Amino acid sequence: MSPQEELAEDFAQHYVRLGMTTTAARVLGHLLVEPSGRADAPSLAAALGVAKSSMSVALATLETLGLVVRSRPPRERRDSYALGDDAFEKAFASKLPALSSFAALADRGLELAEPDSSSAQRLERMRAFYAFMLREFPKLLDQWQRESVGGQT
Repeated sequence: MSPQEELAEDFAQHYVRLGMTTTAARVLGHLLVEPSGRADAPSLAAALGVAKSSMSVALATLETLGLVVRSRPPRERRDSYALGDDAFEKAFASKLPALSSFAALADRGLELAEPDSSSAQRLERMRAFYAFMLREFPKLLDQWQRESVGGQT
């Protein structure tokens, strides 16, 4: 395995930990290190050693999520795929609902916990953390958008 392929697999493992399917994560990893930044479905399936049907599902999912963009270059017979300009932002923003779920679980736990107990303290800290993330993360994404659009990236 080349150093680029190893790096692509390392990227993929991080996306898998974020909840992405293995094939979709490997596609993202491959497109990140691909010198052209583009690949068609058959070449991706061959490079990653996966079935065409698995590749089709992964690409459809990634396209629906806005993480990859499909296009057909002039005079080409096949569609090709590239990372969306805001793929990284979308990947992280997709986790905001999970933050809300954790905050709601903490609220449920606090309803059951004895006041001033150690479990209530842990649950309160959990709720405060996720409330903070839910409040601040969208602001960070907005700031990133302002800075990246302004050419400061």
